[in-house]
Amino acid sequence: MDLISSLGNSTFENYVAMESGFTEMAYQMSAHVLTLGYAIMLAGLLYFVLTIKTVKPKYRISSVLSVVVMISAFLLLLVQQQNWTGMLSYDADSARYMLDEGADLFNNGYRYLNWLIDVPMLLFQILFVVTLTKSDFSSVRNGFWFSGTAMILTGYVGQFYEVTDPTLFFIWGTISTLFFFHILYLMKKVISEGQEGAPPKAQKYLGTIWKLFLFTWMLYPGAYLMPYLTFGGLEPVLSETLVVARHITYTIADVGSKVIYGILLTLVAQEMSKAEGYDFEHMENAL
Repeated sequence: MDLISSLGNSTFENYVAMESGFTEMAYQMSAHVLTLGYAIMLAGLLYFVLTIKTVKPKYRISSVLSVVVMISAFLLLLVQQQNWTGMLSYDADSARYMLDEGADLFNNGYRYLNWLIDVPMLLFQILFVVTLTKSDFSSVRNGFWFSGTAMILTGYVGQFYEVTDPTLFFIWGTISTLFFFHILYLMKKVISEGQEGAPPKAQKYLGTIWKLFLFTWMLYPGAYLMPYLTFGGLEPVLSETLVVARHITYTIADVGSKVIYGILLTLVAQEMSKAEGYDFEHMENAL
């Protein structure tokens, strides 16, 4: 039985596991990176809970959304890490980790489910910190929700075809990217308007958020395309190196776009709060 008939519309991680398996280094690096991902989300959860009172009440909804994002990411990334370790077993004859017969296949769908929850919230967060000077709040919010949801759903469908049908894989990926560009347009507009009239430090943090947003969100298409980021043309390359690279890329993107992004928004909210007379540090010292 060939790989296509036995694995079907499965992600290329499973094809690598079935065809050649993983060395000790590749297996452990992937397991450790996945573990690091959900551990950082748990640490981020503690940060956002402990700092929620450092900003004025009207800005706290941003921290609340960060808390929800951290819980969602922690739980689903924990499940994915267990999915990775549970699908492989060590084969002493080949000295490699091979696909365990009868185990659930590895599924990147867990990440997409996580993003389906998190992406709209991440985009909404900044709207509760900045003041829009020209754009309509409801219009931008709805644009974020529609394009964010559509981007994730189309990418989710596309990833099932990354081995069995490259044409569909690229078609769905292209559609997802169009929604992604709309999100970039809206985010740039929100940040530019938010910087108008904001305290100098807040303006600086917002500028950093835009650079972080560009960097981390650009990593996701790269991870999606990972099986094709070689000279293999329209044929996916079944390489354990690319599997590890995808895990690392997704983890860096998730940490940057959720945890670091949320921390920077908290810093913006703190500066906005101080400008409006709410200085938590001085309040604490006075008690």
